[in-house]
Amino acid sequence: MTIKLSQRKYSEKDALLLSQQGVHPVLSKLFAARGVHEAEELSLELKNLFPPAALTNCENAAKYLASAIQNHKKLLIIADYDCDGATACAVGIRGLRALGAPWNIQIDFLVPNRFTLGYGLTPEVVNLAAERAEKPDILITVDNGIASIAGVERANELGMEVLVTDHHLPADSLPPAKWIVNPNQAICTFPSKALAGVGVMFYLLIALRAELRSQGAFTADNQPRIENLLDLVALGTVADVASLDRNNRVLVSNGVKRIKHGLMQPGIQALYIAAGKDPTKASTFDLGFTLGPRLNAAGRLSDMSLGIRCLLTDSREEALQLAHELDRMNRERRTIESGMQETALASLADIQVGEQASVCLSNPEWHQGVIGIVASRLKERFHRPTIIFAPGEESGKPVLKGSGRSITGFHLRDALDVISKKHPDLILKFGGHAMAAGLTIEQDSFDLFRACFEDIAQSLMTEETLQRQLVHDGYLDPNFMEAEFGSILNNEVWGQGFPPPVFFGEFEVLSQSLIQGKHLKLQLKAIKENGISDSKTMNAIWFSRAQTLPNPAKLAYRLVTDHYQGVARAQLHIEALDEPL
Repeated sequence: MTIKLSQRKYSEKDALLLSQQGVHPVLSKLFAARGVHEAEELSLELKNLFPPAALTNCENAAKYLASAIQNHKKLLIIADYDCDGATACAVGIRGLRALGAPWNIQIDFLVPNRFTLGYGLTPEVVNLAAERAEKPDILITVDNGIASIAGVERANELGMEVLVTDHHLPADSLPPAKWIVNPNQAICTFPSKALAGVGVMFYLLIALRAELRSQGAFTADNQPRIENLLDLVALGTVADVASLDRNNRVLVSNGVKRIKHGLMQPGIQALYIAAGKDPTKASTFDLGFTLGPRLNAAGRLSDMSLGIRCLLTDSREEALQLAHELDRMNRERRTIESGMQETALASLADIQVGEQASVCLSNPEWHQGVIGIVASRLKERFHRPTIIFAPGEESGKPVLKGSGRSITGFHLRDALDVISKKHPDLILKFGGHAMAAGLTIEQDSFDLFRACFEDIAQSLMTEETLQRQLVHDGYLDPNFMEAEFGSILNNEVWGQGFPPPVFFGEFEVLSQSLIQGKHLKLQLKAIKENGISDSKTMNAIWFSRAQTLPNPAKLAYRLVTDHYQGVARAQLHIEALDEPL
């Protein structure tokens, strides 16, 4: 599909001010284009976090937990089975143990099996919790719970109280929990609505520490250092593709900094080792595309308990053993994903996807744990909101479990909400965000749902929305196409809502060849603004591109620094070719 390229707009006034305040001249333009007005906004020290008091119910929930610790209540964390849920669970257990001390607190976790129990605090999960050898007094949800009305009601019936910590969008009604801490509930005025589940749990621990400190449990000098958990917070935030507003950038920046300095949980270090990556060069890219997928593999193929145990253990040996198992599972996930993707593309071969506003597929052989990734891949390929279904089970009954990914301009959860209101019996349950959502339908309802999904996609999207677009940051002087500047870029915190820079320029193509039969390896010379080719040759690669380029070629690209055998080299990663629409 042809891509429409356009340059990201920025305030020249803001860029000039940033430059005058000591910011690198290229970074000044990049930051101005991302809404930064002055250098002070680039300060990512922890003191710049919004206070826990601003998060509705956070301090009340902290008082509640403080009382629970003092009264030796048995606590059970109910986690979600993705990376955000796993890190939130690990943060919760490590933090509560640190604040309550082992002799004052009994805490464990339970993560639902996605294949048999589904998502969140369901009545079935509550029943499992109640059947444990020691029945919990309090259930604490992390990264879930805001939609668990029936589950919370069941917990109340069984004499267990529930504290909900979540970040997902709520429905019209809220569960009857003891407390709900969620920046996205209607009554919450917390300035950052982008907190991930792990961020919400971290905030609750900070408030709990303040509460216990006010009660004399410890002083500012000897209090537990909850900041030590920021490596986990950073991983969960980035892996969940949470928007990196300033508050999240503070959390992520400090987490990445700790990893670079070797101040990380044994499980994080082990995941780096298993992936063959160097944590001293940690970046948000590593968290999102290296560590996150390995941790998620447990929840996708088996049981996220494995991933949580990796993050909880203090034994380097055990952590490494678990990390290698997660790495093996991730390789298996890739194999399954590849097969599913091939099947999906084959089924779309006779369909003019460009004439459709959506993609919606189901196959009885597909793996429920991998449908989200396949949906993401197809969404990227066809630039259409995509939902992939696989067979599943709900309360012992066969159903179809769907996972969807969307494009800018189409709010996926809201679209599902509209469908559910028009056809009340069609969707058994759903939840999610603008860009990602999950749902469950009856097995014989697929054709009707696909038609309804296409109808709402057609009604809500325009030709412009359906045109793939890439916004770039304009021309980069060849003088900056060096390993040193690539490292400067790498050290910044980029991600969702604060996108990594993509530059645009014209290049002389000196050579091009295929490697592994699918990646285009290039040697280029940048053509300067005066039309003369630069003297130095640049190595470049375009992943998953077999078609050769014209010469010269106008290209959108990322500048990266490749480290090989101790030598740092600049390399261009090509993202798009400017060609007629």
